[in-house]
Amino acid sequence: MKRVKIHDKEFELFISHEKIQSVVEQMAEKMNAELVGKNPLFLCILNGSFMFAAELFKRINFVESEISFVKLASYVGDQTTGTVKELIGLNEDIEGRTVVVLEDIVDTGITIDNIQQQLKRMNPKEVLVATMLLKPDALKKDVDLKYVGIEIPNDFIVGCGLDYDGHGRNLIDIYSIVKE
Repeated sequence: MKRVKIHDKEFELFISHEKIQSVVEQMAEKMNAELVGKNPLFLCILNGSFMFAAELFKRINFVESEISFVKLASYVGDQTTGTVKELIGLNEDIEGRTVVVLEDIVDTGITIDNIQQQLKRMNPKEVLVATMLLKPDALKKDVDLKYVGIEIPNDFIVGCGLDYDGHGRNLIDIYSIVKE
């Protein structure tokens, strides 16, 4: 089994790049069917979602759409802090628009709940959430997720934009922590 070491932790291959690409392709196909004519604003949550957003957005085949970025943080090391700090805000006017939030992973739901609440105060037509990964066993908030790529167990993972203290985002596969 393929392994990587990041800082003091060992990780083993969990989801291959090919599987990720297949899931993103399926999600894009669904969006292409459901969002055409809505001129959606895709809103990428940085830092973790940048790779997912890039792969997904280049598969969106209708011209009338935009992408923007906000930076939120809720993790320190391999643990969630339970609070969300907005670092860089939204500059676009979303009133009356369809907004598709692009998230790398939904685990506790705290971050996505926070951004949904912030966006709803700006009077969009609708706020839809697309997440590459979902940890259903970790959910602490009841969140509405329109597009879910892969449901995974509540293990700490890295790769494909997900990090451990800033490292591992560049890995094209997703790796799960090795349990000792």
